Amino acid sequence: MTSTTLHRSEIAGLSVLEAGKGRPVVLLHGVGLNALAWGGQIDGLSREYRVIAPDMPGHGQSACLSAPVTLSNYVEAVLPLLEGLSEPAVVAGHSMGALIALEIADHSPSSVCAVAALNGVFERAPEAAAAVQARAGSLDGVRNPDPVPTLGRWFGTQGSPERTACDTWLRAVDPKGYKMAYTAFACAEGPSRGTLRGLACPALFATGGRDPNSTPAMSRAMAELAADGRALIVEDAAHMMPMTHAAEVTTALAVLAREVWS
Repeated sequence: MTSTTLHRSEIAGLSVLEAGKGRPVVLLHGVGLNALAWGGQIDGLSREYRVIAPDMPGHGQSACLSAPVTLSNYVEAVLPLLEGLSEPAVVAGHSMGALIALEIADHSPSSVCAVAALNGVFERAPEAAAAVQARAGSLDGVRNPDPVPTLGRWFGTQGSPERTACDTWLRAVDPKGYKMAYTAFACAEGPSRGTLRGLACPALFATGGRDPNSTPAMSRAMAELAADGRALIVEDAAHMMPMTHAAEVTTALAVLAREVWS
């Protein structure tokens, strides 16, 4: 959670949390979570910038998209928010949000001045792709699954306030919205090589050294393909790095923002 006083509003059909003033930083969360997952970044970045964190469709207080959906439908849902801003934004996404952020930066370069993909996937191995698609196929859209296996992949076995928060969010998320988002994420292999090579802005690719699915090798490979890419590996972090290592992530995003707005 964040100590910053947050303002909740609706922008382009999405429920958003806002804090701070100035140039815009937009934060896109992953499957099963909501805008509060960015608490540490909202708290830190809002001292210099206007931070906008939407609840993604079917999560938090944002309505579901119409079925069936693919990753491109989530891109289309977020893009009007960015196009309505007075200037290009720094856009950061976590997990599925990272894929959405990269697609937006590719498809609408005038809306994005820098992009950060946190714990993103790229060219999953066949066995990893099969596993995530099997998990998506097991969802019925009526009842949420037991979050314990997911929390194990994200955090390991150790308890923490961040793990407890994610447990609460995964149990409370709209089952239909969760199934739709997880299915879109499972069917997305990650950004294409063409998308990465075509990025026209500075691009940060960051993950945790202990993230078994969004691996350091993936982030390094994406950074090498981007014309102005750079990789950051937080060695002792796992998948929920923006929450468990909030200071490191916030600092990295602030450095990226200062690079384009210095």
